[in-house]
Amino acid sequence: MPHYIGVIIDEKRMEKIKGTPLEKEIKDMFGGALKMIVVPVPEEKSKEILKAFDKARIDSRGYIEDVPVAFRRAVFEEMVKAKSLNVIDKVLQRLPEIQEAAKKEDEYIPPPEVE
Repeated sequence: MPHYIGVIIDEKRMEKIKGTPLEKEIKDMFGGALKMIVVPVPEEKSKEILKAFDKARIDSRGYIEDVPVAFRRAVFEEMVKAKSLNVIDKVLQRLPEIQEAAKKEDEYIPPPEVE
């Protein structure tokens, strides 16, 4: 059974995916107050994610939650590069880098990047 990762889309992220096939994947949440793209994760890849991050869990909806900010950021970055939702393999290749950034989050959660 596949699981899912929800990636919240703000205005800055919306600019990066505008005009790509990803734009069609956007779903409204809370009456349109938030926008999200749902990334499917095969079960065997879900296990890798849960093993890599001890706080990660699968909620009752089948969504992988409590992953580090760095992990969600990497998912979005790979989505933008690929213009596709099939990015979990690429993200998992970056696990050492993501885990290193996640260690820093235990001490300090970084604010969103604003340009």
